[in-house]
Amino acid sequence: MSERSERTISRSGDRPAAIGAIASARRPTLHFLREIRSFSPVFLDTDVDMGAVVRHREEVHKYSVVSYVLYAAARVLAAHPEANAALRGRVRPRVARYASVNGKFTLDRTMNGQRIVVSTVLPDLQRAGLPEIQERVDHFRDGDPAVMPEFAATRMLQRLPWPLGGALFRLGVRPLSRRAGVFGTFAVTSLGHRPVDGFYSVGGTTITLGLGRIADRPVVKDGGLAVAPMMRLSLTFDHRVIDGAEAADVLAAVKLALEQFTDPGEPTDRQEWDE
Repeated sequence: MSERSERTISRSGDRPAAIGAIASARRPTLHFLREIRSFSPVFLDTDVDMGAVVRHREEVHKYSVVSYVLYAAARVLAAHPEANAALRGRVRPRVARYASVNGKFTLDRTMNGQRIVVSTVLPDLQRAGLPEIQERVDHFRDGDPAVMPEFAATRMLQRLPWPLGGALFRLGVRPLSRRAGVFGTFAVTSLGHRPVDGFYSVGGTTITLGLGRIADRPVVKDGGLAVAPMMRLSLTFDHRVIDGAEAADVLAAVKLALEQFTDPGEPTDRQEWDE
């Protein structure tokens, strides 16, 4: 079908409707959504006191909230290998548990005049420091996906006819040996730059973390009423891979890691986040 919209008259009143092919820039998103239809998502959420993160950001003025979550979640997933995994197959399901923790995060971009979401995977985050993670995040946030070599596959999927693009996408992402490199082992996605409190997404990984905005809210601390910068943190998990108790442990550990955040270079006597 031609990419040019076809003008069709609709008799719902006298207003015509523009009906045509979906924008080619959105094809990769549709291939992705088709691939993850086999997921069995379950949704959890919690409120996180981001006071420690906000204070650290005020001191250093260079780290994004997404980077803090990537940093904290990577260490939590390293301590929860059952959740740092992927499943494939219906008749004979197979599960892969990955040694590295690869974090996927999403970006809001415009390509070919179409506003879309693109994503990229940052490998081995369990060994990456916060400055290194922010450097990688900045590389993709400041770059142009229309020319960056890291998005060559996305651009190819945009150009290919729908059936061929879908077939190539499936070939590229379905082998469990490649899944961690293509989809990541966990995903982080944020709408915190808008007045959104709760954001629940399925990122194609066993664990997907959704970030809402940080807003001052009344909380009870030490028996008294106080105001704290709170953020809604959601966790979507694939019930085929893990159960609710494991997912709740992961969410609680990420919450604790953010609420007790200290500069990675500073000594700390706090307990491990996976307890």
